[in-house]
Amino acid sequence: MKYGFLMFFFLAAMQPAIGQSNTTNDLQKKYDETMTLFFYKNTLRMINQQENKEFDEMIQNIEKMEFILVDRNKSNFGKAEYKELIGEYQKERFESIVTSRIEGRNFDVFLRDAKGSKPGTVVLVSDSSNLYILDIVGTIDISKVGSLFNKLGVNEDVSTRIRRFVDPESDTTRRRRRSSPH
Repeated sequence: MKYGFLMFFFLAAMQPAIGQSNTTNDLQKKYDETMTLFFYKNTLRMINQQENKEFDEMIQNIEKMEFILVDRNKSNFGKAEYKELIGEYQKERFESIVTSRIEGRNFDVFLRDAKGSKPGTVVLVSDSSNLYILDIVGTIDISKVGSLFNKLGVNEDVSTRIRRFVDPESDTTRRRRRSSPH
């Protein structure tokens, strides 16, 4: 009996954390050109190199966060697909709590706090060339979502920054290679 309980505990601990929404998972499958990054609580704390207390407070209720970047031109993701995406989140019982347009970007925040499920927050930021999705298991103070995007670099050219991070050959390395004699 004792070992059975330990085995059950061990197997439960090995299971992945409750995932993001089905809509987010379906989007990844449909558009294979997406860039996806996962952030867990410890990963988010590591981002906070300056030990900013406000940032720690902002992420305190986040268990897991998935960041997805969709290049709208490469994946042919237009206005109709964006409206469909919003509809799919609403079918999953996400409620729209903020919709705005700031600096040429559409900004939509959805919250799910359904009984029997973990709370979730989805943030969609869309401009003419990219769609950014933050799918959060947990919650975040909505007034601080902009700060989180700033910390992740979304208000700068996030696609460039993330591609440089993921790509082992940065732009600087390529420039040096081009300018050096062969």
